[in-house]
Formats: sequence, structure tokens, C-alpha cells
Amino acid sequence: MSDSSSLPPVRLTSEAELARDALSTPLLARAAKLARWAGPDTRVDAGGALVEEQLPGAAEELGLTGDDAAAYASEAWRVAVDTGLVEITDEEAGTVAAGQDLALLTGSPQDVLGIWQGALETVIADASVPDLDDLVDALEEGGEVDFSQLDWDPEAEAAFLDGVLGNLYLLTVSEDGPGDGPVPLPALAASMIVPGDMAEPTNDVLEQVSDAMMRLDDQFRLLEPTGLVEYQPVDEALMAEADEESAAPVDDTDVARYGMVRLTPLGLYGLRSRLLEAGFAAPVLGELADKGADALLDGTAAYGPRAARAETELWLTRREPLAAARELLAAARGGDAGAPLRRLRCQEALSLVGTAAEPALREVLDDPELGGLARVWLTEHGARDVPSPSPDLIFWLTIDTLAAQLAAEGNSDELQGLVEGLAAQHDGFFAAAWRVDHPATADVLEAMGRLHPDKKVAKEARKAAFKARSQQGG
Repeated sequence: MSDSSSLPPVRLTSEAELARDALSTPLLARAAKLARWAGPDTRVDAGGALVEEQLPGAAEELGLTGDDAAAYASEAWRVAVDTGLVEITDEEAGTVAAGQDLALLTGSPQDVLGIWQGALETVIADASVPDLDDLVDALEEGGEVDFSQLDWDPEAEAAFLDGVLGNLYLLTVSEDGPGDGPVPLPALAASMIVPGDMAEPTNDVLEQVSDAMMRLDDQFRLLEPTGLVEYQPVDEALMAEADEESAAPVDDTDVARYGMVRLTPLGLYGLRSRLLEAGFAAPVLGELADKGADALLDGTAAYGPRAARAETELWLTRREPLAAARELLAAARGGDAGAPLRRLRCQEALSLVGTAAEPALREVLDDPELGGLARVWLTEHGARDVPSPSPDLIFWLTIDTLAAQLAAEGNSDELQGLVEGLAAQHDGFFAAAWRVDHPATADVLEAMGRLHPDKKVAKEARKAAFKARSQQGG
């Protein structure tokens, strides 16, 4: 996942619904059932696992049959022990009893989700470990594994899975991501393997992606019973086809055969909790609704357009329209670096308020920082008697708007189009623009010099930027 510590906001389901989802997951439901099944005659080994002769009874209690029944029962028991649903009462005798935390499953949603999160951590840890059957021959006399002979780095494996889950979260919550839809397993594997600046992956990189897909296929099969994901495994027929050379491209109908994974609402909650613990800022839509307009405008500065609108709508629903408009305008003032983007977010928010905001906009017509914004809003809403802006105000508003777009989108195609349009429509734009008394004037003109494709115009912009910086004393 990106090194950035801030992630797009996520819309979470209510904790009550999430708790119900958690209780119905196969893994937690099985662990709870075994915790209630355990009694004075239940025996465990030194590591807390059920002794072998107990596994058939545990599997029967869970209604499990088939070759994997004992393995599933053993996993459910381990989760029960790790999460405190079962406690070992006598290590020497190997006796157990229901744990104090078992009662939490009938407690508050937060209690239930805390138990589920513990179960999730157990399975994530297990998913980073290769098949133990392959390790038996590598055990040394002291009972420790010689990792150097196994070509397996536990820390690297855990970090890889953490990165995959982080990227899955990021893809899910990003505005240009799949949203509620599934993510193809090849895309998820490639996000960890293929360098961002690589135009065409090499054969070696493609082979690494293929290997990663196979690892992830095993891992997501393990994770699905936790309720973290819904997973469509890799088509086993592809394993046979992999030995056959084919130059035919993979079409949309084939992608699903390579595995598809989707985070559930419970999975979004669980991964967000893990990301918060890792130090990431992982905001939730609605968490700014009870805060002031300053927190709203600053908080949504890094949001995409849809997320910013959704957060603003939630904020507005709790306020009287005219009072909200006045609060937004007051918070939009300032000459700091973040002020232009605050004013852009303010303008977007005011568009949602409607005509009830008109008195607030008229009150700031003479404000040097808000007067241009107010005139634009009033004109767009068909208000009468809107005073014409002065040339100085027009140029100031132009610089402010470009500064906001630059902060919101960087050197985007949309901003480049805006820059080209301004330079084409206003003869002598740069000769006047460098004189604008706005803190971002020089930065905006430098950006215009970078973005304009015409070398002559770009040179004019850079000269104007130099003059503006000289005028500002920097």
C-alpha cells in the first residue's frame, strides 16, 4: 500500500448490523459453539489445542463431515482459545472451561466486534504460514524450524499479506475503485509486485504476479470463513491450462476465472481497525457531522468529489441552512496555504444549501476574500442586483480558484485545460496576473508554466511567476 498515512473515507454499516454479521460468520459461530460444548472431560495438549481423540467429537458438534472436518474443528477451537471464549484451567492436566469472554457475545456490539477482531487476527496470522505438512522434515531437534532452509521469511510473508489487505481496502474505498464490486485477484497481486513506473511488466515480473496469485488464492480461502471477504477462487482448470502456451488475450469473461475478491461491510470495518492501529488516518463518512465548519472544510480538503459531497450533505442535515451558510463562509476566510481549497469546498457546500443561503452571501459581497465567491454563487442562483466584480477581484478569484484546483488535483488534465483556456481567452493575462495580491500568485503562475503545452506561453507564465515572487519578497 502507499506510504501515505491518509486514506479515503469509508462509509461503514452500523455497529449493530456489523455485530450481527460477525456472530453469523462461520468461524466465530463455530468457535462459540465449541466454547459452549467444552466441559470437564475436554482435554487439550500443552499448546492448548484439542487432543487428537477429541477432534471427531468437536467436528460432530459443529456438523462437519469429510476429510477436512477435523482441521476445521481444530481451527475453530484455536480461535475460541485465542479470543478468550475458552480458558485452560489446568495446563498440566489439560483441562478447560468456558472463558469469561464468552459472555461478551451476548453483550454490546462493541464487545462482539472486539471478539471477532481477535478471531480475525488469529486467521490472518495462520494465513501467513505455509502448509505445516511441508515443514515436518525441516524441524530441528530443538523443535524449531530452520527458516533459511525453507526459503520462507515469516516477517516478509506477514508484511506481504498486510500490504495486500491494505491495497484491497484502498481499492475498495477509492473514488475510482470498484466500490461494492469485486477486485480481480490478478490486479491485487500486481498492485504488490509491478512497480508503478513500469510500462510493460517483464516476464520475470509476470511470473512473480502469477506466484503471488496462487499464494493469495490459498490465503483468501482461509480468510473467507472469517467474514472478511467474499471470495471466488481461481478456477482449478487454469492450473492445467497454465502448462499450455496460448497467445489469446484474456477477455472480460475470463477474468473471473483468475479469482475475484470483495471486502464485506464487516471486512471494511475490520481492515479499518487494523489500519488505525498501524498509524494510518482512515476517516469514516459522517465523523465530521458534529464538528464545526472549519473542521468540515479542512477535513474534506483531501477527499475526492463524491466523498466530500457525501460528508457535506451529512453535515448540512444537522443545521439550519442560513446559519450553516454563515458558518461555512466564516471558516473559508484566510491567507494560509489551505485557504483556497477551503473556499472551493465552501462554494461546493453552499451549492447544496440552496437559495436559503442568499442573505449570507450578500453579507460578504465586500469581503476581499469572499466577495468573488459570493458574486459567482448569487449569479448562478439567479439573484437580482448582483454588483459587477472589479478587474482586480476577477484576477484574485482566478488565482484563488487555480490554487484550489492545484491543491485538490495536482497537475491534472482538467487543470491543464483550464490553464490553456485562461491564457487563450485573456490577452495579456500574465502581464496583469503577477500583480495580484494573493499568497498563491507565484505558485499558480509557476504551475501554469509547467502545464501549458505552448512553449512561448509557458515562458510568459514563468516570467510572470518570477516577477510575482520578487514582488512578494521571496
